[in-house]
Amino acid sequence: MNAVEKYYDVNRKRWDELVAIHAASQEYDLEGFIAGKNSLHSVELEAFGDVSGKSLLHLQCHFGLDTLSWARLGAKVTGVDFSETGIELAREIAKKIGVDAEFVCCNVYDLPENLDAEFDIVFTSYGALCWLPDMGEWARIVSRYLKPGGTFFVAEFHPFMWVFDFEDPSEFKVKYSYWQGEEPDYYESENTYADQDAKVENWGTYNWAHPVSEVVNALITAGLTVTEMGEYPYSVDGTQMAFMERREDGYHDMPGYGLPLMYSIKATKA
Repeated sequence: MNAVEKYYDVNRKRWDELVAIHAASQEYDLEGFIAGKNSLHSVELEAFGDVSGKSLLHLQCHFGLDTLSWARLGAKVTGVDFSETGIELAREIAKKIGVDAEFVCCNVYDLPENLDAEFDIVFTSYGALCWLPDMGEWARIVSRYLKPGGTFFVAEFHPFMWVFDFEDPSEFKVKYSYWQGEEPDYYESENTYADQDAKVENWGTYNWAHPVSEVVNALITAGLTVTEMGEYPYSVDGTQMAFMERREDGYHDMPGYGLPLMYSIKATKA
């Protein structure tokens, strides 16, 4: 096992464990989803509009709620994740709600060995990119799976926020570099963003920092045309810092602080 495979193995063990915790959490509200709730947010919904009849590939889909939400809106969906536990649950949920969806279990970088298709839309969101070491190869994978004229969209947490000590976010204290060093950053947490009271056995994860410019340039180098970017003073995650408050629209912000909490990129393939 090489170094990168070791990092993936550590991360996969944690995400395998998190599936059951997240599925039982109020944050994911699986019961509400099964009853008909859509898990998508306005940022991504407004980016695509009507997806009826379009093929959509969702990279790093966890246990598939967003993937299946797109399916409920009329898209023909395929979800990908490296957690077998997550993919198994995604398939169970799809069957339970009577939605046609395909799910593939593999690392994003191994997708060409596991899926031969092209899509109208490639989508990924919220806490996905930090688990990937190579943005150049990731962008080439995105381009590989887009049909000519297809659209890619990513909504992500703004990497600026990750420079702060979010493990003890009682004050703004810079702890991490905005840029990635030679090795990934290692973090430990006994709980999870979806359930602060949960006790997780697999504490450790390896993450890679990706400045916004790195993501944009990777997509351009892969042959995509960036058509739109967004930055937002609010977030889908209320646990990033201790000062965050939940808004009526479901997002979280930090009243009194003009900080970028999320960003988005929309790109097309010529």
